[in-house]
Amino acid sequence: MALTTDQAEPAEKPAEPKLSRLPPGVVNVLASRQNDPFGGQPFLASAASYPRRANPSIVRAMIQRRRLMVGTLGAAAAVAAVGGSSPSTASAGTTIVSDPVGSSGKLVAAPPAPVRLSLAPAPGSKGVSPAKPVVVTVEGGTLGSVTVTTGKTKVDGSVQADGTWRSTGDLAYGKTYKVTASATDSLGVKTEKTGAFTTLKPRTLAKISFQANALNSLEAGHVYGAGQPVIIVFSRAVNKAAAEKAIDIATSPAVQGKFYWASSQIVHWRPSKYWAKGTTIKVNVNALGVNLGSGVYGAANATTHFTIGRQLIAIDDTRTHLTKVYVDGKLVRTMKCSNGRGGYTTGANGQSIHFWTQGGPHVVLSKEKWHSMSSASYGVSDPSNPYYYAPENVQYCTRVTYSGEFLHAAPWNHSLGEANLSHGCVNLSVSDAKWVFENFLIGDVVEVNHSPKPLPIWDGLGDWTVPFDKYGH
Repeated sequence: MALTTDQAEPAEKPAEPKLSRLPPGVVNVLASRQNDPFGGQPFLASAASYPRRANPSIVRAMIQRRRLMVGTLGAAAAVAAVGGSSPSTASAGTTIVSDPVGSSGKLVAAPPAPVRLSLAPAPGSKGVSPAKPVVVTVEGGTLGSVTVTTGKTKVDGSVQADGTWRSTGDLAYGKTYKVTASATDSLGVKTEKTGAFTTLKPRTLAKISFQANALNSLEAGHVYGAGQPVIIVFSRAVNKAAAEKAIDIATSPAVQGKFYWASSQIVHWRPSKYWAKGTTIKVNVNALGVNLGSGVYGAANATTHFTIGRQLIAIDDTRTHLTKVYVDGKLVRTMKCSNGRGGYTTGANGQSIHFWTQGGPHVVLSKEKWHSMSSASYGVSDPSNPYYYAPENVQYCTRVTYSGEFLHAAPWNHSLGEANLSHGCVNLSVSDAKWVFENFLIGDVVEVNHSPKPLPIWDGLGDWTVPFDKYGH
């Protein structure tokens, strides 16, 4: 049976439109239609999806209307995407960028931030202190390699916890340093920066060393006696205030101390009392790049450390003719002695020479198993002088002054413990002198009591002869 005209199949089946999602940012107005026969889906359906009994002409009209609506909305969205003054952010690190022809929006990654490398000292700097480290920092990227060179010399350095690179090797005076650094951004693109700077050139340099006394260097890590002061020696005359500012002394336990300048090149530092047993002393002289006065700069930084052993103090009494040794406050040995006989004579150069054992605290300077002694060593060379004596090798000598006072063996002196007959030394028996030689340390203290001739501060280490309130500053 033939179908009526109203029920006939359409002459041509309309082409199904392709499914098309709306562009980002376009309101889904189709889905908002409550009577939408397509359930509000944001795509176009074909005529075949309509009920079979629907009038084909009505269906075609609805399809055309839907096509017109979607086309209009798509164009509006494209115009909005192109005409916006700034891109819209879709998610962290992603930006919607419009198609150049304005047909649709595309999601692309934002370009990485530019990498910034900073060099310090700044490129082109002159007169830079060699104490100033080279520092390289990076922003917006990851630091790669860093090289610092002057000629064929390379300066060591390392990356710090904060991501910066810092030099660890010392710089030199009067040199031009080249710094080359690289970094990469998040896409692996490499950036490189190069710069150069020049360090200052001093008029002259002062080297720094440490002494136990004028006869011996202070050995780092060694053990010394309770009377050992800190002694710092500059190879050139320096400004005292500038030099003291560069000196840092740390002790454990902590003590108060003062500086005493023996000359414009030599400075001492001591606490108010003898060092306590086991005290550790650390000394740093941060003189590199420091003007120590009149254009004299520190040649380099210097450091040392030492420890105080047991506290040994010997008390020599010129009246009782006894020398008593105390270790950590306890008497450990009593020795018969003979001290300087006293009196004066005139030396070969007209100088006045005395023969007392000088009074006050002495500090052990050195020890010699054998030492040649003669009156000529202190200026008496005329055999007719009653104080003259020929050279003689003396055993177990422990020196306590620069002028020639020792504790030593004197087997020829038969008045030990009875009278003062020496030329100024502390005469002991061979066994006692040997014990002193074997047990005393450089820096140990020998106090001489009841002598009419006080020990001057410059003869040996007379630092302890001066009350602390009058000692240096």
